[in-house]
Amino acid sequence: MTETGKGILAMISAAGLWGISPLYYKLLSHIPAAEVMAHRTVWSLVFFAGLLAFQGRLGEMGSVLRNPRRFGLIILASLMVSTNWFLFIYATLTDRNTETSLGYYIYPLVAVLVGRFAFGERLGVAQWLSVSLAAGAVAVLAFGLGALPWISLTLAATFSLYGVIKKLLPVGPIVSVTCEVLVAVPITLAVLFWLYARGEVNLTYSTVDMLLLIASGPITAFPLILFTIAARRVPMTTVGLLQYLNPTLQFFCAVVLFGEIFTPYHQIAFPMIWIGLAIYSVATLRQDRVARRASMAVVGVSTQVTNSASEASAKP
Repeated sequence: MTETGKGILAMISAAGLWGISPLYYKLLSHIPAAEVMAHRTVWSLVFFAGLLAFQGRLGEMGSVLRNPRRFGLIILASLMVSTNWFLFIYATLTDRNTETSLGYYIYPLVAVLVGRFAFGERLGVAQWLSVSLAAGAVAVLAFGLGALPWISLTLAATFSLYGVIKKLLPVGPIVSVTCEVLVAVPITLAVLFWLYARGEVNLTYSTVDMLLLIASGPITAFPLILFTIAARRVPMTTVGLLQYLNPTLQFFCAVVLFGEIFTPYHQIAFPMIWIGLAIYSVATLRQDRVARRASMAVVGVSTQVTNSASEASAKP
């Protein structure tokens, strides 16, 4: 198998694991979301730190945490990813995976807006049309349901801002995530024991529940590692398109397997999102193709100039 083929397989696996993760968290629906979140954070730290220790790279964390600017970005990244994780767990445990699916569908379009206003990236007509369709879909749901789909919007916003922060943070993904969960663990545990003191959680589990909670660490880590493998071997355009497998599987879990309510307003809003994503994807593929042709043309001209110069120098 080629390197590109391995990357595509890794990306499909990562998106697939993310997409079916509601099935796993449903097994813990009898445990409060705060407890599940605390365990996910702690066991993710154990797994990631163990991986870095195995690679002999634990010392890289110290250089990151001692740098004030990088440490500040780590705190912000930790806040974004922790909020995203908690909302996903909360939505799954309260039968709202339709909203998580919507959130991860509109994430690419929210990221487009973030790129426009955070980095001054220019948007074409197709991108603006896609964003407008997404905004229209949110408006339809807000009108029909009598409230904004706040879980969807928060998931999309936090993941988009997380991407911005990661772009500014010159640290490898595994080291970065390990630092992020390290920062989140004390806060998460403090909230957990505060709830325990109030009698809202009991911290007693069966053997099966404990094993499932411990497994949340590897389940969080493996898709990220696979995503990293894919990002190094596959063009980002392809990575972005394959990521749509995640919300598609979440949508299937929510509507088909969990039987969540899918109102007429959802039946209007989701196709609007899908059309917007289709327009955005086609425009992105065309831009990528044009950029590649331009790059090949430049390489061709450069090669011709080099050959001409070589021939000229070879003449007596």
